[in-house]
Amino acid sequence: MTIPTFGGPEVLTLAEVPTPEPGPGQVRIAVAAVGVNRADLLQRQGFYPPPPGESDLPGLEVSGTIDALGDGVTSWRVGDPVCALLAGGGYAAQVVVTAGQVLPVPGGVSLVDAAALPEVACTVWSNLVQVAGLRAGERLLVHGGSSGIGTMAIQIARALGVRVAVTAGSTAKLEACTALGAEVLVNYRDEDFVARLREEFDGGADVILDNMGAAYLGRNVDALATGGRLVVIGLQGGVKGELNLGVLLSKRGAVHATSLRARPAAEKAAIVAAVRDHVWPLIEAGAVRPIVQATYPLEAAAEAHRALAESQHVGKLLLTL
Repeated sequence: MTIPTFGGPEVLTLAEVPTPEPGPGQVRIAVAAVGVNRADLLQRQGFYPPPPGESDLPGLEVSGTIDALGDGVTSWRVGDPVCALLAGGGYAAQVVVTAGQVLPVPGGVSLVDAAALPEVACTVWSNLVQVAGLRAGERLLVHGGSSGIGTMAIQIARALGVRVAVTAGSTAKLEACTALGAEVLVNYRDEDFVARLREEFDGGADVILDNMGAAYLGRNVDALATGGRLVVIGLQGGVKGELNLGVLLSKRGAVHATSLRARPAAEKAAIVAAVRDHVWPLIEAGAVRPIVQATYPLEAAAEAHRALAESQHVGKLLLTL
């Protein structure tokens, strides 16, 4: 699925492109399914180009079967069922990726549903645990709790022994978050999350995972507990905000802003390895699972993009081949 011109979902165009060949240290995957992410929508609109040297096709995570190995790859075999974290190229029948960014399909998860895991698992683990140092007994606020990132964050945090609060925009979405283990529910359309967090968490959240950016910056800092950490992973609410350093200083707090796509391959491989060590056992034990709202054939990618933009879903949307 190509993007010959930037624009709305209608610009997505199915086309024949050359079959990618794996280079040294890479594998090629025959794609069964691909996750649909907001980054794909931004790329389609011309706002989020792939890193230099990466495929210009959208798609940041896939599942499928390895069908070719590049020189020097010994950790995988042709025929292995896998899922993978990509920098691009997933909306296709075949994709090549560095072997260190490939994961086995976890036990108990179907090959198709496994496409819902790499991006969210790597984003959540790297930000909540590796960056923010989230640990048992702490309190977490997840904005957009019903999203793909949010549903994974709730589950991983609960498995770590963390109390979870979420924001979402409807009763149905908040109910879905409750079913996954969230205990403090805030409808951002008619309730102030800062006041609720101070009340429910006795002063605020130890960690906040934020997809809004500028629009929530000041209130997020207000909602932090002493020693709290704010991790910004999205900019849906804008890129420029005002930060009261006095408030942050008084709380001995920290603000982190991170992204995953443009990181060097070695950093991604380290995150993938940590996810395999720590998150995959939780999935195989049934404590964490992929949440898939709907699947669409690759030919209906435009429909999937419209559905994601409308934000009525819970969890992930997938394209299948």
